[in-house]
Amino acid sequence: MAFYLINLGSNLGDRRLNLSRAMRAVGAEFGDFEMSHVVESEPWGFDSTNSFLNVGMAFNSDLPPEEVLGRLQRVERSISPAPHRDASGGYADRVIDIDIVAVDREIIDTPSLRVPHPNLAERRFFLEPLAELAPGWTHPESGLTAAQMLARLR
Repeated sequence: MAFYLINLGSNLGDRRLNLSRAMRAVGAEFGDFEMSHVVESEPWGFDSTNSFLNVGMAFNSDLPPEEVLGRLQRVERSISPAPHRDASGGYADRVIDIDIVAVDREIIDTPSLRVPHPNLAERRFFLEPLAELAPGWTHPESGLTAAQMLARLR
């Protein structure tokens, strides 16, 4: 049984409703979960006038990480089939985005999945929920907790 930490984000349409729909769908796929408070943030890595709402979720699953990723991607597509990238490959506004932030203290580096999330230490909207949901979790490479990484951002 692995402990999964994921992050959901939305910056288009009814952002709270989008997050709610996604959380219900994730719960239907994986069962019981914990959720963090909602974090509002400016877009990261691209320019947009639409701010994001993000929420963290934590759950346990016997499924391998690639299967969890596939199921999360299906949840995304069920809410909005629109791509997360623009024509040039850059980030774009999105109705829903779901990222696996961490799986226990595993390091996974495959063409389709990198865990811990490669930009974890740079994203407040990942770190705040992570610190709330798993205060004792430490990054398997840096050894830092989410709170310690968050303190470095400020």
